[in-house]
Amino acid sequence: MKKIIFGLFFIEIIFTSFNFFDKVKTENSSKISVINDSSKEKLENQVQQIRKVVQQNPKYNKEIAFFIDMKIPSGKNRFFVYDLKKEVILDQGLVAHGSGSETGIQGKLKFSNTNNSLATSLGKYYIGNFYIGKFGKAYKLYGLDKTNSNAFDRAVVLHKYFDVPYEEQADYICNSYGCPMVNEKYFKRIEKIIDSSKTNILLVIYY
Repeated sequence: MKKIIFGLFFIEIIFTSFNFFDKVKTENSSKISVINDSSKEKLENQVQQIRKVVQQNPKYNKEIAFFIDMKIPSGKNRFFVYDLKKEVILDQGLVAHGSGSETGIQGKLKFSNTNNSLATSLGKYYIGNFYIGKFGKAYKLYGLDKTNSNAFDRAVVLHKYFDVPYEEQADYICNSYGCPMVNEKYFKRIEKIIDSSKTNILLVIYY
């Protein structure tokens, strides 16, 4: 009897792990809004590039990647959790950009890899270990391109912040000091994905 119970428990664990990302998709399916053709095309181009990168390096997660389209206004969903195998957006949310990226013209941003610029840096990152800082739990980010090579030294990290709205809105949201900064509730969802991954998840910020 004990063997049967243990066997059923083991099967349940395997079934749960295989269906983890499907559950994420199901739980958040009602929140996935349609992005316009231009944003969709840009996302697909980024996905194709990342798919090549993860295939060449076993260090990176081959199933899931994060994408942030900085061309989309900050009040709209522009942080995408993407299933690289099923080619679908699993989840999405708001994300702030750096105050140093503001140009004074709404809808137009600038980017920098320079220390103390307080600006967002474009490019590919891999998500490293978490630590507990002044914003609570946050993930270290390591830039993989010339445009974001100083990310770690600049303390650019993925973190949550209470003032970032959860729902989309017409207005622009608050700015960060250069970090991709998300809503606390949304952070909890991506946190589960990051912590359950045995390999580093890639994050791409593009414009």
